[in-house]
Amino acid sequence: MFEFHPSRAATIKNDLLSGLTVALALVPEAVAFAFVAGVEPLVGLYSAFLVGLITACIGGRPGMISGATGALAVVMVALVADHGVEYLFATVVLMGILQISAGVMKLGKFIRMVPHPVMLGFVNGLAIVIFLAQLSQFGEAGQPGWLDGTFMEGSIIDVAWLHGEQLYMLLGLVLLTMLIIHYLPRFTKALPSSLVAIAVVTLLVLGLDLNTRVVGDVASIKGGLPSIHIPMVPLNFETLAIIFPYAVILAAIGLIESLLTLRLVDEITESRGRGNKECIGQGVANTVTGFFGGMGGCAMIGQSMINVNSGGRGRLSGITAAMSLLLFILVASPLIERIPLAALIGVMFIVVIGTFEWSSFRIIRKVPRSDALILILVSAVTVATDLAIAVIVGVIVSALVFAWEHAKRIRIESREDHRGSTVYAVIGPLFFGSVTSFLEQFDTENDNDDIVIDFARSRVADHSGLEAIDTLADRYLNAGKTLHLVHLSAECVQLLHKAGNLVEVNVIEDPKYFVAEDSLA
Repeated sequence: MFEFHPSRAATIKNDLLSGLTVALALVPEAVAFAFVAGVEPLVGLYSAFLVGLITACIGGRPGMISGATGALAVVMVALVADHGVEYLFATVVLMGILQISAGVMKLGKFIRMVPHPVMLGFVNGLAIVIFLAQLSQFGEAGQPGWLDGTFMEGSIIDVAWLHGEQLYMLLGLVLLTMLIIHYLPRFTKALPSSLVAIAVVTLLVLGLDLNTRVVGDVASIKGGLPSIHIPMVPLNFETLAIIFPYAVILAAIGLIESLLTLRLVDEITESRGRGNKECIGQGVANTVTGFFGGMGGCAMIGQSMINVNSGGRGRLSGITAAMSLLLFILVASPLIERIPLAALIGVMFIVVIGTFEWSSFRIIRKVPRSDALILILVSAVTVATDLAIAVIVGVIVSALVFAWEHAKRIRIESREDHRGSTVYAVIGPLFFGSVTSFLEQFDTENDNDDIVIDFARSRVADHSGLEAIDTLADRYLNAGKTLHLVHLSAECVQLLHKAGNLVEVNVIEDPKYFVAEDSLA
């Protein structure tokens, strides 16, 4: 019995068309980021092709698009300026090896530790970064800020902006592109609205011979197939000392941006990608790219949003985007170079609107102040520095807030039992943040000669908690009093030193948990 699957054909069509749309949007981005890094435009285009193709084939998130990104380019510029492009290629190879190692060691799971306010701040900050990147197209060619990355460095006030007919023409075409993308899906979803908008605006500009910038005004994208290129650097410790710090930073930024983008695509598609597999895929892609004279890359949230919103959900969409980009370089460069930049700017502005979490303004007064502060902080740091620093700062602040809140939850209840013993019941987690409050609540001098401390409703979370218990035991020993510690876990008992045989463990009631202690690993 044969069974037809019309949805499968529709999925293939969506992947092919969305991949083509993404490829068109990749061209100016790859060229611009190559300029930011201080390398030739084809270096950025080859990177977008190789990284995009390999991650689409073996990465952990179908439908996610990878390529050359600005977050990596701003780190590369200093390396290229100080040591040359060959050192960049060697750094990209080492970057890939580090990312493969992270995947093999299954470090991708730690992206789950990123709190939701940090995720919102990352998304909002990245939307602002994408928006600011498009503003470079509104400056006069050859002036500071035009495709050179200085918009991200605070020089936006000094830029010579377009004016008069050129500015109005650019704004009008951008607005037309955005209107087509927004309203076309209400009439038909047979074709991706972004692709239709690019085609309509291009035909309008060519048909009416309008005076506006096109892709060819940025740079020529014509070239051949990428060829194997072994980085021409000395293979010694001095070279490693130069490239290793850059490789670590690039690997961290690439993985953080990729894994956060993976989480975002997961939420939109209501499916789950594989973080560790994505780490390995990114690493293999960058290692290969480095040996083909590329600048490396990672997941691109803007292009990923274009792909997903255009219906691209499978690996075929990413493969199509990469192969289309290669065809543009090899045979279709004269046609692609005639696409108006206004059409691509309009597509990216729609991405900005769709990426920014507008609900943040609605919920910011309803969530705890600490979460609101973290959201704003991560957004600001993302715009001011880069994504990796922003996420790290957000996670650290979130952890400190969590520690502070839980440190206030520990309390001690004291009473005297029928035998005349002073009984302390510890309630709440004992960890580095709560040890000071814990130790302050015991009255060593005025307690009875026999003291019982009950940990049945407490959890010892780390080594600081163990040290606090040892310190308390030492105080009572020096005071010449008898101390009993009950209901501690077996792991805590083994790690307590000064308490010695004062610990009384009730095996039946003893809590079954493990202390996060290196000596137990």
